[in-house]
Amino acid sequence: MAIILSFFAGHWFLAAFVQSFFLHRYSAHQMFKLNRFWEKFFYFFTFFVQGSSYLNPRAYAILHRQHHAYSDTVKDPHSPVASTGFLDMMWTTAVTYENILNHKTDVEKDFKGNYPEMPFFDRFADSWFVRLFFGTSYTLFYMAFVPGDALWLYALLPIHYLMSPVHGAIVNWCGHMYGYRNHAKNPDNSKNTLPIDILILGELYQNNHHAHPNSPNFAFRWFEIDFTYQVMKALHFLRIIKIQRAVWTEKGRQELPGTPRSPLADVA
Repeated sequence: MAIILSFFAGHWFLAAFVQSFFLHRYSAHQMFKLNRFWEKFFYFFTFFVQGSSYLNPRAYAILHRQHHAYSDTVKDPHSPVASTGFLDMMWTTAVTYENILNHKTDVEKDFKGNYPEMPFFDRFADSWFVRLFFGTSYTLFYMAFVPGDALWLYALLPIHYLMSPVHGAIVNWCGHMYGYRNHAKNPDNSKNTLPIDILILGELYQNNHHAHPNSPNFAFRWFEIDFTYQVMKALHFLRIIKIQRAVWTEKGRQELPGTPRSPLADVA
């Protein structure tokens, strides 16, 4: 049982990290720089970790930029406020993503560009053959290690198959429905769902993020911890990435008196 639970936890947190770090903060927002080697490394790493639920960086970036531009309006591709319910929100998200992915919709110029692309690789990565390969691999792993008296563990398999949409659903629904607001003047319905967001590694500080969408640190109050940003600081120190907009983090923190100065406030 310990092997299965460890595998699930590893897949959960690694998939949450690559979605937050590479797809969200790099592909959609360009919050840091990567050289060509590291960009390709994290591109492939994202594919390997997400596996059967791999999300295309270009399509993700465009979808997310639309979300910020039209947050919680009828044009938002994944708003719980503008949807009739959870399933309606997820269906709208899926249809919009697929249309962007397959170039079946006109994308506004403002949402295009400044995201990594590997079209030849993505045709392979997005294929049903690859998705079935990963799904089959997860299933065989469970068949090898699930104890006979713990068959309930097989209920975790659908989460493995759909890990990336599961994370997206939690963030998009909970982050605009439940929690507290540091930035009450922000016009949308974004919330900070968890005071210490371990579950999705910082992504549930949606109110902070929507108030300051270019800030690489989604946490602002002293008790908030953005775990993805902590990893980013380490990668910045190791010169693997170069954080671009820590000044926005400092600007956001100045609006909340009593918070300590960001250690990366002076990064160019």
